[in-house]
Amino acid sequence: MGLPLRKSKVDPPPFCPLTKSMLLLRGAWAPNVIWALSGEARRFGELRHDIPLISARVLSARLRELELRGLVTRHLLDTSPPSAEYALTDLGREIMPAIKALVAVGHKLPEIGGNKRKSHRNAAASRRWAA
Repeated sequence: MGLPLRKSKVDPPPFCPLTKSMLLLRGAWAPNVIWALSGEARRFGELRHDIPLISARVLSARLRELELRGLVTRHLLDTSPPSAEYALTDLGREIMPAIKALVAVGHKLPEIGGNKRKSHRNAAASRRWAA
């Protein structure tokens, strides 16, 4: 039996700026979606093509979350059938240097799992990230 947990008499510190920034990128594929939107506005189907390993369900969820966090805007197009175009906001563009820095570090890391062979889909995705 452990000792009882005592309540702290000190107020917690203010929210850490690093933690706030990292919360913007939480969720599987969020940095990938931001990366795909960094060049220009894209429609849903184009994003699916740009990130071939993401499912439609997850992409839809990430776009909604990134829109709520203020990183992505959604613009409805007057087309038949109706379509939407997604683009980065100023905040979304401001976070791109951090994502690019992470990509640069990733290029320096050794292969994970020791498997040097890549599937066709993984090779295509790797080429897009290297750009």
